Amino acid sequence: MIYNTDSAAKVAESLLQIKAIKLNNTKPFTWASGLKSPIYCDNRIALSYPKIRTYIRQQIVEAIEDKFGDVDVIAGVATAGIPQAALVAAAMGLPLVYIRSSEKKHGMTNKIEGVINEGQSVVVIEDLISTGKSSLNAVDALRDAGAKVKGMVAIFTYGLQKATDNFANANCKLVTISDYENLVKLATESNYISNKDLASLMEWRKDPQAWSDGKSSKL
Repeated sequence: MIYNTDSAAKVAESLLQIKAIKLNNTKPFTWASGLKSPIYCDNRIALSYPKIRTYIRQQIVEAIEDKFGDVDVIAGVATAGIPQAALVAAAMGLPLVYIRSSEKKHGMTNKIEGVINEGQSVVVIEDLISTGKSSLNAVDALRDAGAKVKGMVAIFTYGLQKATDNFANANCKLVTISDYENLVKLATESNYISNKDLASLMEWRKDPQAWSDGKSSKL
């Protein structure tokens, strides 16, 4: 679910302006899931641009207030979700925790860093959603700790059907600030991507696994 259509376009435009969008058809990017993609959205670059960073933070805050109501704790997914969650928690005056990708191998061997109590309500903050697998691992960790996860807010989603299915199966509501459709539309209109790139992006979006496996024309 896109939180706001107008702001989704503005965020996509900002990401293009700061060159947070990377395209490479000949040497595709490999995600944590193993899936290969001709496009990568590096939202972390936005942290270096105060006005854009603040706008994204405010959109996340408004999305939380509008779609989830009162919440006890803000949680960030390691690693890219942590700075966004910290900004949001500070703006809302709420406690912050973050979830490691795996348990720490020393010390307290925590997977969740920070204080969260059983029964507290949580909204999870993520940088971007690809298949959703790693993001939902964080949701599982919070639920295992007894927290009530109201849902997740992410800056960007590729909008893959696999992610939609994964979030539905996990019974976790997902709200995003921008998405693939807005990004590609603006990138095409601004000539950020060529017609050849666009064709490849559409081919990838149609069947990411086939594209990744080399079973579709990458052009």
